[in-house]
Amino acid sequence: MTEGNRKIHVIGINSYKFEDLSYKLQNLFLETENIAVPNSYFEEINLWCKNGLKKKKSFFSSKSNKELFQWLRSRKTDVILISRGDPLWFGIGRILLENFSKDELSFYPSNTCIQLAFSKLKIPWQDTINLSIHGRDSTRLVEALKAKPSSLAIITDSNNKSLEIIQRNLSELNLIDFYDFWLCEEIGFDNENIRKLNLKDSLPSDISSLNIVVLTKTKKNFSDNNLPLFGISDNIFKTFDDRPNLFTKREVRIQILADLELPKNGVIWDIGAGCGSIGLEALKLRPNLDLFCIDKRIGSKALILENSKRLGVKPKFIFEEDINKTLNMRNLNSFGKPNRLVIGGCDRKTKLQIIKKLAQGMRIGDIIVIPIIDIQTIQELKEGLEDKNFKTNLNLIQTYKSLSIAEGMRLEPNNPIFILKGKK
Repeated sequence: MTEGNRKIHVIGINSYKFEDLSYKLQNLFLETENIAVPNSYFEEINLWCKNGLKKKKSFFSSKSNKELFQWLRSRKTDVILISRGDPLWFGIGRILLENFSKDELSFYPSNTCIQLAFSKLKIPWQDTINLSIHGRDSTRLVEALKAKPSSLAIITDSNNKSLEIIQRNLSELNLIDFYDFWLCEEIGFDNENIRKLNLKDSLPSDISSLNIVVLTKTKKNFSDNNLPLFGISDNIFKTFDDRPNLFTKREVRIQILADLELPKNGVIWDIGAGCGSIGLEALKLRPNLDLFCIDKRIGSKALILENSKRLGVKPKFIFEEDINKTLNMRNLNSFGKPNRLVIGGCDRKTKLQIIKKLAQGMRIGDIIVIPIIDIQTIQELKEGLEDKNFKTNLNLIQTYKSLSIAEGMRLEPNNPIFILKGKK
């Protein structure tokens, strides 16, 4: 720690114009001899001194490294350190607090680049996820993208090709069409530029090193004309806003649909349907099937209806209720007995009850598929199927996705899923 009563005044700016500083900060700058300035805009700040200042200035071109801290410690009188935006928001403020006492430091934040960007875009940002990959790895970026927030603001780093990493991560997570990509360059400065990029194209070659990225959820009209025959992308399905990953992922869904050996005609029940991804894609493949979707979560029926429109299919029935109510209080004789049955999203006891109630009416060749994450329930469910004359087999599905990072690539594991299949 330095000695004495000197102060380090950390001033955040978002403009190179001296007159944009408050009157108080203008006077502070005029009265202070020692000025540290990031080297990326050293020349612009140096121009502030060409107005006949009475006090001579001692400037230090900062790279925000240990030489800066050595210089700060060597000063015996007050110092101004020019920063950008809010020094305590992904800025140098945190490191300063680790190296100097709070009594020495005074902070004068300006608007952050994120605030300015959203004001220019005219988009509310109170629910935005903010993160920085400037000098940091991109692990938090991947986790944030997986959560699919309505908007995401990213402080980039031109030294590690972070724009290319963001572009590749969006592609690898099948989110290219999920977000609008706003490149915001030199926000608040004379050369400010905001443009919406199409990430299916190459990035422009004329990008300023002072940039941030804002991702906003796209307002897109979905058309079943553009869907693949099989293996529909996860981002096509609307999910619960507070639990965006609560649905069967594409890699597992593909295997379940294959195990169902879907017939041209018949009845399929999707229990614990969630947003309907399994049953609706089955109906997309076999339009003549009668689909029954059942899920107890409030709002599931609206989700399934919306996803039905996106896929251009129409379920026979959608019940937003506990499956126990369906089995015990409804007249099952008025429904078609299932030829294909998917059981997900309920506890072991309920799964066994479903097998007991529905399996007895199923015929030779009919199939039950149960995705399982709790390994302790496998044996009991397997025996429950075999007691009803189903031949069983079990598969473990473990997949990995390649994700780009500054150093190249890493493999990101998806949660392992056991798929128990019974065929009568």
